[in-house]
Amino acid sequence: MHRYKRRILLCVSLAITFGFLLVILRRKDLITPSVEERSEYSCCDANRSTDTITALEGNRTFIISPYYDNRDSKNPSMVRILSIIHHQEVKELYCYFCCSSDNRVKVSRALIDMHSDRFGFPYVTTDLLCEEPPGCHAQYLSVHTSPSEEMTQLPLLQNREVEPFSANFKVYISTMFGNYGNVLQFIQTIEMYQILGAQRVMIYLNHFSPQIEKALLYYIARGIVEVVDWPIERYLKPGNAWHYSLDPKDIGYYGQLATLNDCIYRNMYRTKFVLLNDIDEIILPFSHTSWDTMMKSLQQQKPNVSIFLFENHIFPQTALINVSFSNTLSWKDVPGYNILQYVQREPDRPNYFNARKMIVDPRKVIQTSVHSILKGYGGHVEVSLETALVYHCRGPIQRDLPKTSLIEDKTIWKHNASLIRNVNKVLGEIY
Repeated sequence: MHRYKRRILLCVSLAITFGFLLVILRRKDLITPSVEERSEYSCCDANRSTDTITALEGNRTFIISPYYDNRDSKNPSMVRILSIIHHQEVKELYCYFCCSSDNRVKVSRALIDMHSDRFGFPYVTTDLLCEEPPGCHAQYLSVHTSPSEEMTQLPLLQNREVEPFSANFKVYISTMFGNYGNVLQFIQTIEMYQILGAQRVMIYLNHFSPQIEKALLYYIARGIVEVVDWPIERYLKPGNAWHYSLDPKDIGYYGQLATLNDCIYRNMYRTKFVLLNDIDEIILPFSHTSWDTMMKSLQQQKPNVSIFLFENHIFPQTALINVSFSNTLSWKDVPGYNILQYVQREPDRPNYFNARKMIVDPRKVIQTSVHSILKGYGGHVEVSLETALVYHCRGPIQRDLPKTSLIEDKTIWKHNASLIRNVNKVLGEIY
């Protein structure tokens, strides 16, 4: 009798142990993309996709672009596919690799890694993580909802080769949408970026007004502005607010979070630093004349830091000062705000979150949000107000604040001679 009991207990113990092993294996599958489910299909004869956004059947998953990401030593053949998915309705996706070695397709299951910042919207920026099959060396891949479909669209797999830097500083501009027509401030801001050290400005363009078209085309023709087409409303109902409760649509701010992350990966091996901000914002140094000297100083102080966060300060457009600079008479005929007339900023609000904008080393970023890095390899630092601030010229946040409470800050006037000269040159060529 005791022998039977011992056998029963042994069987139960083995069953429990086996169950734990299954749980552990399943947990491991949540951490590492599945590379076991591989099979081969016909040759890579699907269409090549050149669109910024590619919709999968059912319109619950939207592929932006796949990027080769070998920064993790544990997964050196990782492919990270930036996408937008419905946070509840998408459970299973597969990567179809078009192998250049034999022109055949191999399939692996994707790990679905949703970004933590969703702000209540049903659609969320997501990384689909797939391990490239050994010996495949894919140039193109596509994504499907099952491992046994025909290949359709094939986006180019980027970041395969490490490129020499084409710029030290590139500015990302959040999705430009609506009837944006603030021409004068747009030109002044692009010129300030160049004065401070930017070689390129990347804009995700959804829509713009006829007034801004001449200025935009001027900068595109000169290679200063790089435009990425962003037709998000073709696929989803985008909102104008940061949180679902303020504008209950499919996705917030015209998919801003997706474009932020795409900009990071597009420029990972092209640019030393990427600045993440809006067109009405300028990271303005106090004690340095350029971003280059400022960043060299900051890196000397913090050699292990790769994410630099700068305080955002509102220079309200309701607080205009009457000041005249020579050679600016023609600016009166240009629609928009003259930033040289806005040199008073709102004080910080006590016990209130002061949003920051960032200068980042893109090679150290895994996932980013608007005001912080969600996942990364390097440390971060909040840069002091004595070093720099984000000059944010827009409508007031503290609408009931008396003008006597505003803080005079004429830092931007340090650059007025160069700014006026450069703006006049642009206006002379486009008008």
